Amino acid sequence: MDPMTQSTQISSSQGIADGQNAAPKESKLSVKDLIHWRDPKKSGLVFGLSMLMLLSLAAFSVISVASYLLLALLCVTITFRIYKSVVQAVQKSSDGHPFKTLIDKDVSIPPETFRKHVDASLTYINRALKQMSRLFLVEDLVDSLKLAVVMWLFTYVGAVFNGITILILADILLFAVPPVYEKNKTQVDQYIDVIRTQVNTTMAKLQEKLPGAVKRSKTE
Repeated sequence: MDPMTQSTQISSSQGIADGQNAAPKESKLSVKDLIHWRDPKKSGLVFGLSMLMLLSLAAFSVISVASYLLLALLCVTITFRIYKSVVQAVQKSSDGHPFKTLIDKDVSIPPETFRKHVDASLTYINRALKQMSRLFLVEDLVDSLKLAVVMWLFTYVGAVFNGITILILADILLFAVPPVYEKNKTQVDQYIDVIRTQVNTTMAKLQEKLPGAVKRSKTE
């Protein structure tokens, strides 16, 4: 075989392999791209729809929001179906059902995919249950005290905000913080390191004041 041809085939096969490897990476980075506003149109659309949904839930019940959304979707599809039927009758065409492509599309979930997601979810659930058992049964006194302080702070947060308000603020922060952090990464990392050092120093001082039995269990 000609060396030139062989090198061309090798480079083309490597390019195909790189493209196949890049495809899952792009799909994995889709959420990251959205919150970093790589595509402003898509990010703006997702942010607007999520905010509209949360504001609707803040004003109405979940049942009302779901009912209105499904009703709006039905109105759009029924109107489009009637419109296409009238157009076909006037033009005497035989295009058929306007949603035939979508109707024929397989929307069922493969058992393998379902089992894969269930197994992944079960791993996280078991990990969370183990962590909760460790914290609430006070396996480590310091970690349990940290959780108690966080829960105590959340009581004040709950007195000021309700769940939907917190979700709205979280949605705003989700789309606002990543681009700001990306532009000021160096300065933010410096402040985070300072805060982490202060927290570690404070926790070390607290551990020194704990009784000897607790410190022994902590070191074990």
